[in-house]
Amino acid sequence: MSDYMFMLENHLNAEQTRFLAALQTLCGSQNLNVFLAGGAMRDMLGGFPIRDLDFVVEANGIKIAKDLLASTGATLVSTDDLRKSAELLLPGGSTIQVAMARTEKYLKTGGKPHIAPASIHEDLRCRDFTVNAIALSLGRASRGLLLDPTNGLADLDRRELRAVSNYVLYDDPVRLWRLVRFRVRLGFALDERTQSQYNNAREANVEKLIPARAILEQLRQTANELNPAEVLKALEEEKLLGPISPALTGPKLNLAGFAKWMKVRQLLPFGFDLHINNFALFLFLITEKLTPKERSSLWKSIGAEKAEADLVTRLQTRSKKLESALKSASLSKASQIYRTISAESGEVALFTLMQTTQRLVADRIRNYLAKHVPAAAEVTDKDIESEGLVPGTPKFLKRKAEKIASRLDSRVRKPTPPMPELVAPAPQAMVARR
Repeated sequence: MSDYMFMLENHLNAEQTRFLAALQTLCGSQNLNVFLAGGAMRDMLGGFPIRDLDFVVEANGIKIAKDLLASTGATLVSTDDLRKSAELLLPGGSTIQVAMARTEKYLKTGGKPHIAPASIHEDLRCRDFTVNAIALSLGRASRGLLLDPTNGLADLDRRELRAVSNYVLYDDPVRLWRLVRFRVRLGFALDERTQSQYNNAREANVEKLIPARAILEQLRQTANELNPAEVLKALEEEKLLGPISPALTGPKLNLAGFAKWMKVRQLLPFGFDLHINNFALFLFLITEKLTPKERSSLWKSIGAEKAEADLVTRLQTRSKKLESALKSASLSKASQIYRTISAESGEVALFTLMQTTQRLVADRIRNYLAKHVPAAAEVTDKDIESEGLVPGTPKFLKRKAEKIASRLDSRVRKPTPPMPELVAPAPQAMVARR
């Protein structure tokens, strides 16, 4: 096993490891070359947490992805017929992309690219920045081989962002947003040539040619950043928010609201996936200070459809219902509070905690995050299987819920240890002076 494969396997959770094994088996049976590339390689080699897995196959990525659904339990989120790529969601919340190795050629700035199947080397040379143009072979014959045709590994060491070619920012202007987002997230500087290309692209106003849906996707990516407020602040400083909404400046950018969100996110128990839709919270915060007219203009400029706009409405409606339920005096047991909150999605619980003025509601959500979720996780599927029940069946789920309730309600608070008595110190013996 190569050092890179060892490094990868130590970065993956059990669910991602199973998906990787299934993908390798499927591609091996069809003699297809498969690679891990893009952000996953950048983050792994740069010492950052791996957020998503991007796989590249020298074949139709959509077909490969669909063939893996049954064996991995993944859900198909979206497909891109032009690029022959598919996005999947694993049951634990991990995002997977399976894409065809391809070249993209642009006839005009911001236009629709001409896509053609290609080798992995051609694919990497057509990417945006060198740190995103690194791949790891997962095929049987070359497993563990690192591919770095643009010397992205050296740029990771130098902590620099460097464009793969002179036309990266002109071909696809949304890369201006990506460049700012990566700069903030990674803390990298732009190399001199890339900075010059960026300045030239801005002088040519290519940001005005960014397609609306491309901006929407960048906002979705920003929502999942560790600190979305810092990214938005950088975008405002670069005057990249103006083209989508002139109102997104100063107090209306709602940085105070994002700061509150960051404080609430710190309460999330480490290692537990509560399936939080960060994008719903992000959309509420970015539109909270806008007037109805400004909000409508923003939806139009980013190409938001009714489904995206409804995310905010549903979030507020469900939060009010959860707050009303948590105010009830009938919730006297920990298991009742756990069931009430866990029946909602994670973003609703966080939003309620951010918005509520009720001390009781806030305390119950904090207890849920700090105590109930970790305690419920102590009841594992193996515990229920040992009773002879089949995972996934109604009896299995019912029995697990009963054991979780019993565990939560039987936890006794540790008594507060008594304060030690304060005893006056014994007087020290007088030392005779010489």
